[in-house]
Amino acid sequence: RRDELFSLQVDGTEGSAVAGLRECVVQHRVTTPKPVWNPDIPNPFDFYDHWSDVPDNLVFDNAFKVQWELFLKHVAADAPFRWDFLEGARGVQMAELGLRSWQERRWLDVSELSV
Repeated sequence: RRDELFSLQVDGTEGSAVAGLRECVVQHRVTTPKPVWNPDIPNPFDFYDHWSDVPDNLVFDNAFKVQWELFLKHVAADAPFRWDFLEGARGVQMAELGLRSWQERRWLDVSELSV
């Protein structure tokens, strides 16, 4: 669908789902159109019509803001903070491997990091 900055499509035996940063839509297999390709007539299907919105049952705060607030509480009040230097290094490793994977158009192994 590509109507959000990030979207993840999951196809299963009972249907499909597309989850984005803000919205999620699902399509059950019984409502999935199965058109027959005919180059002589226009396609009668609007493929977006068969998707259903997943309702918002919870309101989520901005994840970057939440993590930043946790870090500030850790610095100012010595509150626990589960993301240490090694977790930060893993994040950098994943970002670099993601870029390299995209550039090389292939899967890459993620090596174990240790202190």
